[in-house]
Amino acid sequence: MSTVEFVDQTLRDGQQSLWGMRMRAGHALPVAAAIDRVGYSVVDVTGSSQFEVQVRHHHDNPWEGLDLLRAAMPTATLRAGTRSNGIVGMGLTPYCMLDLWVTTLAKHGIDSFWIFDCLFNIDEMARMVGTVTGAGATASPQVMFGTSPVHTDAYFADKVAQLAAVEGVRSLLIGDEAGVLAVERAVGFLPAMVAAAGDVPLEMHFHNTTGLAPVNHLIGVEAGIRIVHTAVESLANGPSMPSAANTADNLRRRGHDPDIDIAPLAGISTHFARVARAEGHPVGAPREYSVAVIDQQLPGGMTGTLRNQLVQYGMVHRLDEVLAEVTVVRAEMGFPIMATPYSQLVGIQALLNVVTGERYSMVPDENLMYLAGHMGPHPAPVDPEVLDKALGSERGRQFQRWTAPQPSLAEVRHAHGDTLSDEELILRFLMPDPDVDAMYAAGPVPQHLPVAETPGAELVVELMRSSKAAYVALDHGDVHLTLSRPSSSTV
Repeated sequence: MSTVEFVDQTLRDGQQSLWGMRMRAGHALPVAAAIDRVGYSVVDVTGSSQFEVQVRHHHDNPWEGLDLLRAAMPTATLRAGTRSNGIVGMGLTPYCMLDLWVTTLAKHGIDSFWIFDCLFNIDEMARMVGTVTGAGATASPQVMFGTSPVHTDAYFADKVAQLAAVEGVRSLLIGDEAGVLAVERAVGFLPAMVAAAGDVPLEMHFHNTTGLAPVNHLIGVEAGIRIVHTAVESLANGPSMPSAANTADNLRRRGHDPDIDIAPLAGISTHFARVARAEGHPVGAPREYSVAVIDQQLPGGMTGTLRNQLVQYGMVHRLDEVLAEVTVVRAEMGFPIMATPYSQLVGIQALLNVVTGERYSMVPDENLMYLAGHMGPHPAPVDPEVLDKALGSERGRQFQRWTAPQPSLAEVRHAHGDTLSDEELILRFLMPDPDVDAMYAAGPVPQHLPVAETPGAELVVELMRSSKAAYVALDHGDVHLTLSRPSSSTV
């Protein structure tokens, strides 16, 4: 029997995959103490894109929200994420701001960081490991899985071995963001990764997009991996992780010991299901196995994002054409792993190719940056015709001559305000000033969001929506609530 640790992704990747990062601190606070009691080895809580959503869509101060969660989960090890070379958006970020991002998160109670780079700039990932450990936190780089002619088991084993050798690495994540690790490949792939990692523990971060993740969890545990990533049921499955309760049950039935208390899980899941219904977000549900998903390798909500963009052009009927183009563009661009930011780069280029009617007639700056090699080594050679067309333009030639700026922190601070706190400087560097101004004007982060704490009121509203009754009354303790419809004869 082996003991298996659990990393919780409910508050970060679960809601990112299913809710588009729309969870607010006030949604999580009512069950934060229960999450703390489960006994997760790590609770993943935030990332730079989540910060952006909090500021721009909710006018919530993400630093304040993080402090509230930290106080509500005093015993949990909290984790945040960072790319090795960028935060927010799809471009590159100066080292000084990457380092400030990590040290400031650590100051606000983040104990652990996962570090990712789908092009595997090992030197830059190692640099970030040093920044993380220097801030007093632990570092867990991620090796993102994907399929292509160049992404062999030997390719990934080499990356795992290189990262395992970096001083200060606590563990390594094996990430299948698109949920495309086939069971027949997992049988050989996962033991090979364990061997390549040596004494460094591995974590399985497998999305359940095609229903394969629960089986691959069992294969990984049999291969010697002792850490799995899950979410509570209402924020699990589909593009998210497998559910914690089902994973624990599967492990027990195979003779393993899941190192969590499952008793609080049902209440946490019920709470987030109620929030999802109130806010109009989907509740996690298993999906059928889909070869199309494996061919396209789009993670999380990328398909929905492409659909929404086509709606703006009045071309939603061309979604299948765009999805087919995604597969072609990925190959032409050298088979990047389809996770942030490269899934977005490939998806946007495929969309533009279809919408404009002329392939690569429009190439975004971030794609030119990638094609010119500024983001890291291409996994496979880029199609020469694509390179000629993209980099042969005036804008493309500019990016060939371009060098990523590396201002000092003092220079960045002077540009945005010498007296700003580190927290405000990060926000103003990453986001437009009007959005940050609106956030500060909105006042403190709401800690009590009614939709998250009043299931009785939700029931009343649902009854009014679904019936023709003239009024509905609710008695709950000392609370007496009546809703009535206006009379049709009222003038």
